[in-house]
Amino acid sequence: MKMKSSEEIYISPNHLAKAPGAQLQTKYMPGNKYSFNSSTPRTRLERLLRERELRKFNQSFHLSNEARDGNGEGDPSGSDSPNEGDNFGIQNEEEFPEGFTEGRTTSKQRLLVVANRLPVSAVRKGEDLWQLEISVGGLVSALLGVKEFEARWIGWAGVNVPDEIGQKALTKALAEKRCIPVFLDEEIVHQYYNGYCNNILWPLFHYLGLPQEDRLATTRSFQSQFDAYKKANQMFADVVNKHYQNGDVVWCHDYHLMFLPKCLKEYNIEMKVGWFLHTPFPSSEIHRTLPSRSELLRSVLAADLVGFHTYDYARHFVSACTRILGLEGTPEGVEDQGKLTRVAAFPIGIDSDRFVRALELPQVQNHITELKERFAGRKVMLGVDRLDMIKGIPQKILAFENFLEENPNWRDKVVLLQIAVPTRTDVPEYKYYEVLVVAAAISTLRLASQGESIGLTMKDQKLTSQVHEIVGRINGRFGTLTTVPIHHLDRSLDFHALCALYAVTDVALITSLRDGMNLVSYEFVACQASKKGVLILSECAAQSLGAGAILVNPWNITEVAASIGYALNMPADEREKRHWHNFMHVITHTSQEWAMTFVSELNDTIFEAELRTRQVPPLLPTKDAIERYLQSNNRLLILGFNSTLTEPVDNIPGRRGGQIKEMELKLHPGLMEPLKNLCDDPKTTVIVISGSDRGILDDNFSEYNMWLAAENGMFLRLTTGEWMTTMPDNLNMDWVDSVKHVFEYFTERTPRSHFELRETSLVWNYKYADIEFGRLQARDMLQHLWTGPISNASVDVVQGGRSVEVRAVGVTKGAAIDRILGEIVHNRGMKAPIDYVLCIGHFLGKDEDIYTFFEPELPSEPAAAARTKVVEPVKTSSTKVSTSKSGSKASRSKKHQALSTLEKRTCNSGSASGSGWRPTVRENTSLHEGSSVLDLKSDNYFSCAVGRKRSKARYLLGSLDDVVTLLKDLAEFSRPC
Repeated sequence: MKMKSSEEIYISPNHLAKAPGAQLQTKYMPGNKYSFNSSTPRTRLERLLRERELRKFNQSFHLSNEARDGNGEGDPSGSDSPNEGDNFGIQNEEEFPEGFTEGRTTSKQRLLVVANRLPVSAVRKGEDLWQLEISVGGLVSALLGVKEFEARWIGWAGVNVPDEIGQKALTKALAEKRCIPVFLDEEIVHQYYNGYCNNILWPLFHYLGLPQEDRLATTRSFQSQFDAYKKANQMFADVVNKHYQNGDVVWCHDYHLMFLPKCLKEYNIEMKVGWFLHTPFPSSEIHRTLPSRSELLRSVLAADLVGFHTYDYARHFVSACTRILGLEGTPEGVEDQGKLTRVAAFPIGIDSDRFVRALELPQVQNHITELKERFAGRKVMLGVDRLDMIKGIPQKILAFENFLEENPNWRDKVVLLQIAVPTRTDVPEYKYYEVLVVAAAISTLRLASQGESIGLTMKDQKLTSQVHEIVGRINGRFGTLTTVPIHHLDRSLDFHALCALYAVTDVALITSLRDGMNLVSYEFVACQASKKGVLILSECAAQSLGAGAILVNPWNITEVAASIGYALNMPADEREKRHWHNFMHVITHTSQEWAMTFVSELNDTIFEAELRTRQVPPLLPTKDAIERYLQSNNRLLILGFNSTLTEPVDNIPGRRGGQIKEMELKLHPGLMEPLKNLCDDPKTTVIVISGSDRGILDDNFSEYNMWLAAENGMFLRLTTGEWMTTMPDNLNMDWVDSVKHVFEYFTERTPRSHFELRETSLVWNYKYADIEFGRLQARDMLQHLWTGPISNASVDVVQGGRSVEVRAVGVTKGAAIDRILGEIVHNRGMKAPIDYVLCIGHFLGKDEDIYTFFEPELPSEPAAAARTKVVEPVKTSSTKVSTSKSGSKASRSKKHQALSTLEKRTCNSGSASGSGWRPTVRENTSLHEGSSVLDLKSDNYFSCAVGRKRSKARYLLGSLDDVVTLLKDLAEFSRPC
């Protein structure tokens, strides 16, 4: 596609994030063949698909301009060019083709990439002189060529710079490379990096476990290492906050910085923060062994988007949050009190063009010629790995030995080239694990038929010497004077030599035991356009090349050996088909696409959060609520009990008694005195309404002068009186026994679950059961209930976060409150209308009609209809009942036969003349209903949901502590002078 400069287009990558419905900013473009839907994307998927198309259009347009202007004819090695390397793929304005930047309506979005190490190596040459060398790693390659963002790198430079002169000079030198240093002293590095990161987190995340009894010295220093870890993360946060500008995207990387998202959000809650893990994330059973497990999980959850290489790792993270923290896991991520942290898989790739172009370089071609001559007549197998215990190098070599034993005809026709790059040589703990795993692998994987002693002991040898000894033994057995079957190198190769080696390889063998994302397989595929070699890939390595690769279990050396034979003898047509699958994946799932996709999803996550925030009630204006409380003459306080007035389970020492404590609901100690003061105020009426039975409310509030409404308002009493029922006369409870049998069955089948039998409902709670198993059991229970015991019954099924409740139709707090008010008015003989209402609770969605009941102004017709339904006159009974916690069938039958004394009382009260205040009858209410006692202005009504961000309430109180503070203030200000 060729355009004149006057017809060119620019589409900002963050355009949709700022205005998802905005159109392309184009100049005059006659006959544009790219037709974009002009309608506003309505869903998250529509927005992401649209942005993906725009991004691809920008890329294709940019490439066409490069081809037209000859910009693509430079150095084919791409990132090896000084400008690109220095700028990490960031293109300056003058580098755009002429006319390309004209008419641009947006600037580039700034991207702050925060990693433990900067992508440079710094060497001090003088007091104020530094030499910098760019190190192109996986993350650097991922952002090479990403032109849509203005990137800045923040991290540790890898050197200790104690003096201020050196720090200023290094900061200035790094600024030219778009890098910002974080200065860590030697002690912090030792405790944070060598200690907590590589001695605790790295082994744990790779399923190697924590240090055992023979590592007690390390175990004892765990807390100091964790403190250093948090301190280092805070130092990173300080630097990020110093350079942060509104609208920036902050992208945190890897297990070194798990505390960083929390630190950043404490600085600025509006900061866009993403976190990506480049290693595996273990299952919840492994992660829960970490002493600081909860702190790290909650810190990561402060990020807006959490990314992993594979779905398995993302699933493990969500599972850890649900099982360890008790949070709600959803298909989109993890939800905590209405705040959603999106969790997703983002498989990383490579800069495939860089490898493809490199094959045309003269120096690479020279290397290829030399290698072909050196290994003429022999098939070349290749392994390129870090010298890590998780890379499975011993397993690979032993499998190759097994192949040579079983296939004598191949002994002089194949060679294995193993490149082992030394790493982490400064971490003694790392070597300990290396020795442990390799020794175990060798002892278990050696074929019994050999009967030969390897002569390796964990005490005497390190990993390198062990591998060398295996290689030497195999070469001694199967080598000749002129050839050996294994060439092993303990060093890295330069980029050009590595590309040449990939190009001449017939079979690449990757046997990782546990890996984040193995990119060697991608690099091999990218260099195989002519050879079309075969890839043997460990199923334990996080990868996406399964369609074209031969997947193996690296621990099964017999299977790996058989796969080697199959790969060496594979027909050409099958090799070509397999290579095509792999190659298409590598060139489409590039590192640049990975980076763009992550930032795009992060921007969209922020947009989704803004939409969700609009539906979240604002925080309660405490000062206004107290002022209007003091100005009113007849106040009504309606308080929930559970999670509103109860003692928090988190305060229980040891945490293990949480289930028993929660089942034994107790009033918060800090509320005892404030509640007493409020209840003693003659201008204030206090109602505690709860789904709990009467016995629990009696145990907690019998000493207070208040009204208690048990079982969602179906039972009522003033603490100085006896219990009465407000149940409708036509309430049918014949379904109770059949539902009880179902609940008993599922309680027996679900460990740590329990159920409560109430007089108007049954509740099955699985909060402390295994969360995933509990959900499955709840789903199974509901299916059985709907098709069996309650299929024709007049009941409502109310699903809580981790509970299932079956109650009679119409049993809600909102439906009961009208009848409760009528009884209160009759009992107290009110002389003035209620002119102030404060309603606070952590209610189920089904019971939140209590909030809408008190709304003085009905905003729309549907709401009015709903209100009419709530206050519809019904016959009720106020017969006094036994205070036992569960009633018999006979007692329930007796309640249903009672006369509606409440109706008579309220009507008589309303017909009185000349004796005090007369209730006002409003539209859509009846004279005998409790709503007639309200003379409530909108400004004097405060409904507050506690910790529930999706609510019908007007306002939000963040936690139980906020409730305690509010009631203390009300009690203090209302106390007479």
